Amino acid sequence: MTSPESQGIRQLAVVVPAHNEDQHIGKALAALGTAADALQHSRPEIQVSITVVLDSCTDRSADITAGFVAGDPRFSSMNVALRSTGASRRQGIRAALESLAPPPPPGSPQQPGPPQQPGPLQALWLANTDADSTVPANWLTRQVELANEGADAVLGSVEPDPDDLDPSVLGRWLELHPFREDHQHIYGANLGVRGSAYLAVGGFPKLRTHEDRVLVERLRGRGFRVVATDTLRVLTSGRTHARAPEGFAAYLRVLGGGLPAATG
Repeated sequence: MTSPESQGIRQLAVVVPAHNEDQHIGKALAALGTAADALQHSRPEIQVSITVVLDSCTDRSADITAGFVAGDPRFSSMNVALRSTGASRRQGIRAALESLAPPPPPGSPQQPGPPQQPGPLQALWLANTDADSTVPANWLTRQVELANEGADAVLGSVEPDPDDLDPSVLGRWLELHPFREDHQHIYGANLGVRGSAYLAVGGFPKLRTHEDRVLVERLRGRGFRVVATDTLRVLTSGRTHARAPEGFAAYLRVLGGGLPAATG
């Protein structure tokens, strides 16, 4: 549904929901900084923001995030009491949309300082990950490439951290989730969407789990182009202590218990 003349991405907003992730969030945000550096090295005209949504955190997540905010103007944070991944993603994207500046004209260097006004939604890309996940250096660069080729949403792949899982559980997970192009899986930890497409389908629903799946189903139902790829794989926590019902950790625990499990 995206016309070729309006595909070029000029602004990119990353949103990261976090609930008591002080064991992982430092590594997650450092990886995002590296990915943002890589994008802006190759595409210096693209404005980048990274918003961390601290949802009901009672650990050191806020302190760790504050260090990144103080050291890099691309980072910002907000505190909410939603206890919902979907609502946190939605709130973070709303804040990012409100802070965006008009995109600079072609060939202009990115100006320092925070953006002030919203820009064209066709030229805005919304990248989503989690605070317990580590993105690769090409994470943003590859999403922009796919967006500029006409994708309205990009579904990346996810790999549980092998240091967190029994090898037998990891083996079963890999059997059910082979790494390949055009895969069938949807992960909020590795999902990007064009701003105009996101708003056209109403954004993330305020759900504790499966907000990513609902968003993608709406996008496909409206005819937007959704691309699934393994070219930007994210490493995520392999913990089995669930923080949300039917979430990723709960699914891994089911696999570990040898119970029947869906492959979504």
